[in-house]
Amino acid sequence: MLKAASNDAGVSSKAVRTDIPARMDRLPWSRWHWLVIISLGITWILDGLEVTIVGSIGAVLQDKQTLSLSAVEVASAGTAYLIGAVLGALFFGRMTDKYGRKLLFMVTLGVYLIATVATAFSFNFIWFAACRFLTGTGIGGEYSAINSAIDELIPARVRGHTDLAINGTWWVGTAFGAGLTAFLLNPHLLPVDLGWRLCFGLGAVLGLAILIVRRFVPESPRWLMMHGRFEEADKIVKMIEGEVMKEDHITSLPEPQGTLLIRPVGTVSYRKIAQTMLKEYPTRSLLGFALMVGQAFLYNAIFFTYGLVLTTFYHIPASTVGYYLIPFAIGNIIGPLTIGRLFDTIGRRQMISFTYIISGVLLTITGWLFLQGMLNAVTQTICWSVIFFFASAGASSAYLTVSEVFPLEVRALAIALFYAIGTGAAAVAPLLFGVLIQSGKPIEVFYGDLVGAALMAGAGVVAVFFGVKAERQSLESVARPLSLVEEMEAA
Repeated sequence: MLKAASNDAGVSSKAVRTDIPARMDRLPWSRWHWLVIISLGITWILDGLEVTIVGSIGAVLQDKQTLSLSAVEVASAGTAYLIGAVLGALFFGRMTDKYGRKLLFMVTLGVYLIATVATAFSFNFIWFAACRFLTGTGIGGEYSAINSAIDELIPARVRGHTDLAINGTWWVGTAFGAGLTAFLLNPHLLPVDLGWRLCFGLGAVLGLAILIVRRFVPESPRWLMMHGRFEEADKIVKMIEGEVMKEDHITSLPEPQGTLLIRPVGTVSYRKIAQTMLKEYPTRSLLGFALMVGQAFLYNAIFFTYGLVLTTFYHIPASTVGYYLIPFAIGNIIGPLTIGRLFDTIGRRQMISFTYIISGVLLTITGWLFLQGMLNAVTQTICWSVIFFFASAGASSAYLTVSEVFPLEVRALAIALFYAIGTGAAAVAPLLFGVLIQSGKPIEVFYGDLVGAALMAGAGVVAVFFGVKAERQSLESVARPLSLVEEMEAA
């Protein structure tokens, strides 16, 4: 329903009444929604794949038959990837709000593909590190474009557990990367200087396949609406409605509930963005900061050093460490899949605070058992798997939170800002835990566990007080659009 003319050549100055958000939210689940999930949600799998590949080929790249890198250069390449991810998120996040979700989720995947292929042809450290930086910019940009697009295309009643399930697929990429490198890095199967290059080549093949599928995902009607392109948005929604009715063999859809009166403001200034996040939504900004830093510190601390714990304190051979990653990854995958639906039924505030606090409590207990010498490599891994069953759902809910509690006009950049803050603040975690583990003293590692537990539990407490009731609510109800002229009213 559109009442008023809009100017497709630019942002309309007229107020337009529309029911586009309500029409998107009332759609029944269909194969079209699966297309969105598969083609856009691949981002997390790619990131998990990239991190695992680089972590696995570190020793290979130090071989004189390959790039002959030093340990410092191998670690520096990882840093280059993280820096690229942060800068990519900030740059492409702004571009996503300005130029649209579809353009940017095509561009960022294209950047990833080109950089990943180029990595496979590395001949020295400078080339390799530069390619890792560019790969990071593509993946960082993906987070903003993808999370904002998914939230705007998925019905409100299932937005929570859909987001959690997608974000949890990071560990699918990790598991795939572990299996891939185990085969391709085997010197008995492939030459030493070929296997590691094929790792990146196969990752690019996966990304290329998804790039082709993404062509069928339309621009976000909500973004078009906020930029005054109402007729184009209406055309896309009609197309989606037609697809859904055809798939479900139905002749009509439920009536949309509610309309919005919008006067598009187009791309907002940085000043307005800062005012929105710090003045209009200060507690939501605090919530996003606490959740992102807590989960990023915990994951970076444990994931990047779990191998060191196993080899240093349990004397596990380095060649078998990968086997202990399997149950760890399984716990991270099934957490969001099994309890994710509760974020849409019991509620965001209750489940976010619970998963964060219980993760902190369990990490404290595990740290104490480790300190008392009551664990071995197997039981330590079991404890970690249980912790991250809950922590994985909590970490995924952090991305869900920052993508739905701010107005649509600043959504992508908000995701980018909190991703950058979380990644930057937690970058010290692997170094800190590495130093503590290197001391060889369990008490030192226990102190590190307490820091991670405190950050997680503290973020859970923040969620208790400042969590937002966003379950089964339209995005426009959760955060009033800057373009909104009047509150949502019944149709």
